[in-house]
Amino acid sequence: MSEKPKYVEKETKRVDVWRYKKYTCKAKILDIKTGKRIVLMNSKDAMAHDIYLGYRTELRLGKKSAIVIVDTSNEMVKPGEIGIYQDAAEELGAKKGDTIEILHMNRPESIEYIKKKMDGKTLTSSEINAVVNEIMDGRLNDVETAAWVSGVYINGMSDDEIIALADATVNSGDKLDLGKHPVVDKHCAGGVSGNRTTMIVVPIIAASGIYIPKTSSRAITSASGTSDTMEVLANVTFSVDELKHIALKSHGAMVWGGGMKLAPVDDKLIRIRNPLSLDPEGMLLASILGKKKCVGAEYVIVDLPVGRGAKINDVARANELAKHFIKIGSEMGMKIEALITDGAEPIGNGIGPALECRDVMQVLEGTGPEDLKHKSCMMAGKLLELCGKVGAGQGHGIALKMLENGKALAKMREIIGLQGGDPKVKSDSIPIGEYTYDVKSQVDGQIFHIDNKVISKIARLAGAPFDKGAGVYLHCLRGDNIRKGNKLFTIHAESEPKLGFAIKALENLEPIEMRKMILGTMQ
Repeated sequence: MSEKPKYVEKETKRVDVWRYKKYTCKAKILDIKTGKRIVLMNSKDAMAHDIYLGYRTELRLGKKSAIVIVDTSNEMVKPGEIGIYQDAAEELGAKKGDTIEILHMNRPESIEYIKKKMDGKTLTSSEINAVVNEIMDGRLNDVETAAWVSGVYINGMSDDEIIALADATVNSGDKLDLGKHPVVDKHCAGGVSGNRTTMIVVPIIAASGIYIPKTSSRAITSASGTSDTMEVLANVTFSVDELKHIALKSHGAMVWGGGMKLAPVDDKLIRIRNPLSLDPEGMLLASILGKKKCVGAEYVIVDLPVGRGAKINDVARANELAKHFIKIGSEMGMKIEALITDGAEPIGNGIGPALECRDVMQVLEGTGPEDLKHKSCMMAGKLLELCGKVGAGQGHGIALKMLENGKALAKMREIIGLQGGDPKVKSDSIPIGEYTYDVKSQVDGQIFHIDNKVISKIARLAGAPFDKGAGVYLHCLRGDNIRKGNKLFTIHAESEPKLGFAIKALENLEPIEMRKMILGTMQ
């Protein structure tokens, strides 16, 4: 290793980086993924070069570079070595023994803008862009990014700030340009178990000749996300170019948004927001509308479920959010219609990837849960009306006709085939977890409530969404009359131990509490 370096002139005004004279270490690849850009320096080397625990440094290998956070050790790395965890090693293309250049960095400029937001002040578009750029460059660590999220959560955002964040979100990654019009999309605020309307809306819209390249998420706290459910039938991980090919050929696609570089800064912000359970409205709007803009959407339906257990539990709040979606969407060049829907209970009978997938295919085949069928046709119909494909009031009927004449099913099979699945799949051929447990009513009565959160938690304990066949199947819905001994729901699992976890969770609930929290009954 070279002698202790001295300061040199700063090289760039954009990031205000002061660099030492170049010094180098030999790469030692640590075969561990941390989810962050972290490196390990020998404690004596770090001290000699005035680098301390938690400092940022820039690593360079050829033309590639990465901003990393320093950890120190005297045991895992020797003097003259730098331990590079797998995340940073892949970004640099580093291999064992490579000569790595190490450069010092000073504090990111956006720290001042984060403090400004925490003080309740409004940021300019350029300041928000600086925050986003430095998050993407890895110049802000998790603590600093969490401070940014907290500042927005406490003090809110102006409409100009929301639009600036949405635009920066779009510009943080790739964009999909189909070169076709119109392009439509949909979004659900979430919190409703089994709400797999996307997998019915997309084939209906695509069968109508409208382009709908749908990117969706995976489950975080729920039993399944749209991508988890679609993955039962086909691959959902594609590049932007592959998505374009599928969408141009079939008019529709259903892929995992996290598998491509569309609005990648949003994924970084969500990773910080979720553990803190912070969902500031400004970031929510910028996240959703930014992602819609990334796929070229011109017309968007936003589903805002309201009710006990849903993410929105107040109609007044839903109305305010709907107005804000419409206003910000209009400023961004999109026509938005927000639908306030009933989110108090699950939609459909299946909760969990394969069980939800079976519901979807049954609806497309002409049977299936009526509530899922009705809501899907309502949303597809509104999209058809919004983009001018059909007249006002005609959308639901046209959407229903697409189901009844088999065109939506044929389109779904086409999309499944293009995404690498079996286009001949049928609802009764979808494998479901073979380990089961029936939960039966202990009283005569009527179902008056099914708790979204508790049902979802039981499904997750049974293995969903990672075990595709795991979950819960509801045998009755709100308003159904039941007799003592009737089946309320069945738990499905792919292994006996996981079924045991779900059963144990039920046993920990008192009988009266279970009736109240899971499937409320009235004697």
